[in-house]
Amino acid sequence: MNVGLLGCGNVGAALVQLVAERGGQIKQRTGIDLRIAKVAVRSASKERDVAVDPSVLTTDARAVVDDPDVDLVVEVIGGIEPARTLILAALQAGKPVVTANKELLANVGAELYAAAEAAGVDLLFEAAVAGGIPLMRPLRESLVGEDVSRVMGIVNGTTNYILTKMAEEGWTYAAALAEAQSLGYAERDPTADVEGFDAGAKAAIIATIAFGAGVVAGDVYHEGISNITDTDIAFAARLGYVIKLLAIAERFEDGSVAVRVHPAMVPNEHPLAAVRDSFNAVFVEGQAVGDLMFYGRGAGGFPTASAVLGDVIDGAVNLAKGASASIGSFEAATIRPVDELRSAFYVNLEVSDRPGVLATVAGAFGDHGVSIRSMEQESIEDAADGAARLTFITHSAREADLRATLVELRGLDAVVSVGSVLRVVGDD
Repeated sequence: MNVGLLGCGNVGAALVQLVAERGGQIKQRTGIDLRIAKVAVRSASKERDVAVDPSVLTTDARAVVDDPDVDLVVEVIGGIEPARTLILAALQAGKPVVTANKELLANVGAELYAAAEAAGVDLLFEAAVAGGIPLMRPLRESLVGEDVSRVMGIVNGTTNYILTKMAEEGWTYAAALAEAQSLGYAERDPTADVEGFDAGAKAAIIATIAFGAGVVAGDVYHEGISNITDTDIAFAARLGYVIKLLAIAERFEDGSVAVRVHPAMVPNEHPLAAVRDSFNAVFVEGQAVGDLMFYGRGAGGFPTASAVLGDVIDGAVNLAKGASASIGSFEAATIRPVDELRSAFYVNLEVSDRPGVLATVAGAFGDHGVSIRSMEQESIEDAADGAARLTFITHSAREADLRATLVELRGLDAVVSVGSVLRVVGDD
């Protein structure tokens, strides 16, 4: 079975190595003899960490897709174009496609799923969401008959590494980000990771497959971690929480779907609280199956290539049998606005330290029906104007009501500034 590979960066090169090392074992177990027949690269003369036969290299990606000797196509170049055009061409030619392209699937996945169904061939994308963690196949196959109500997880290793260092070693956000960049966990421009866009694309794909509803990246609400402070980390720890960037997809009884990415305070006893450094984990809640958690390395060349290879083997075996794994059809998603969602909240305020301020602030919460569960007050050292810090955790409240509360708080003379606002998991 000849494989055409589009891209030979970290993941593509690791795939070439895995096929070379494990080809004999794969053939023994499946009867499929995998061969990397053609590899599209930007530069054929570039030095690579993994030895690639120069005779299979080309700078013409379309030639890989159109080559009649290529049976299956793997796309690991990223971005929307030319990946979209190349994948559609491969599918229309009856060639199964394996992709790790979350951006593509989160934006134009519906078009690609329909093309795969029409052609009767596989479109497989295990590596697009959680690196080496098997998640898509369980959602597509094992849990297809399950009434999944919520999928919640840590799906970005960069932000989890940063938050772990802040919580466990007392690093500032800037120091933890710089270390993540030096280790290759974060790009030079880390915006996609730290502001939640990477996790948002993955959340859109998860919601689509878990709920059978067409969710795209633009449907996902985003908040990042760049405003998380040492004070937030310390306060969370004192109360028995850790702060994590969560991707959450929920389906409600009326069929509507909410998909969002934001930092949240997670109770220490929750399984996601123990997920450290660059690891990922996804928590799935179903009516019959109960709670499941998938854990492992969510990024990196070899973990991701391992997921790609699993898809390649599946696609090759199905092709040899004249079969394919149907994705099915997706209904239009009804997106529930974030303002209608409910959560408990952590709110951090800097206020003037004088009599009557606490009552005034508490009144603002009460005006909008937001009930306060707990409150702490502490003086801010070295504050020239005698400022104090108030930290609140609320009972479950509507997002819209909490937002209205924040607007009123910002307008109070006694409030110097509104700091961090975080959702609290497990109290809603």
